[in-house]
Amino acid sequence: MEATQQYSAAEMERMMKLQDVLLKAMAKKITWWDAAEIIGVTGRTMRRWRERLEEGGYSGLADRRKGKASEKRVPLATAEEVLRLFQETYHDLNIRHFHEKLREEHGIALSYTWVQKALQGAGLVARRKRRGKHRRRRERRPMTGMLLHIDGSKHQWLGDERWHDLIVILDDATSEIYYAQLVEEESTRTVMAGLREVILSKGLFCALYSDRGSHFFVTPKAGEKVDKHRLTQVGRAMKGLGVQMIPAYSPQARGRSERNFGTWQGRLPQELRLAGIG
Repeated sequence: MEATQQYSAAEMERMMKLQDVLLKAMAKKITWWDAAEIIGVTGRTMRRWRERLEEGGYSGLADRRKGKASEKRVPLATAEEVLRLFQETYHDLNIRHFHEKLREEHGIALSYTWVQKALQGAGLVARRKRRGKHRRRRERRPMTGMLLHIDGSKHQWLGDERWHDLIVILDDATSEIYYAQLVEEESTRTVMAGLREVILSKGLFCALYSDRGSHFFVTPKAGEKVDKHRLTQVGRAMKGLGVQMIPAYSPQARGRSERNFGTWQGRLPQELRLAGIG
């Protein structure tokens, strides 16, 4: 009699919970005997399950229940190695970054979805909540050099108690990074140094988009519009070069650079740690 391929929601939920327990055992967060007790099977049954995993690999329980072997089975040793690497070496990397490291540094070519489900099932990474309503993004400028973003992000970039500002300048059209520098504090001097290097290496640009920091603009009253007639040192320099300065009036308006810093914060401290840079 052919096994049915349709499962009720309750059956699927039960299989997902069983998979999570098995993944926690593979990650050595619990013992295999603890897993047997949680699932409600005997130690002998669990031993047989582990032997099957060692022989046939891990793909999840649904494929076995369908009565056919999955083409995407992962050897148990590989699954355990992935979970071990994350816990011992890459614990502070996001899933995408860790997936890249598996391929580039360890030659483990698994799909992103498999790695994500394995880490989440083992309880090593929290399952993400659903995103809120999509916000329409501002259209990019059609050509490079038309608009550059400059912004700074204060963070513990070196993984210790010290805080530094990372100043980044990127092109609106392509998000290409033209400049990135760790400094003790974002200031007129550090901003001017970044702009100078970009102009020397890339040439002049048309407009500069920034927050309303005091080194960019004079704001008579906090939260109100900037005074475009009272120029800062940066403002005078840009005016002399014919570069238009555009102030941002909300975090959402700086979405492109904010998303960029989210990527930097999720990767740079980890890469510095892995490279032994302090």
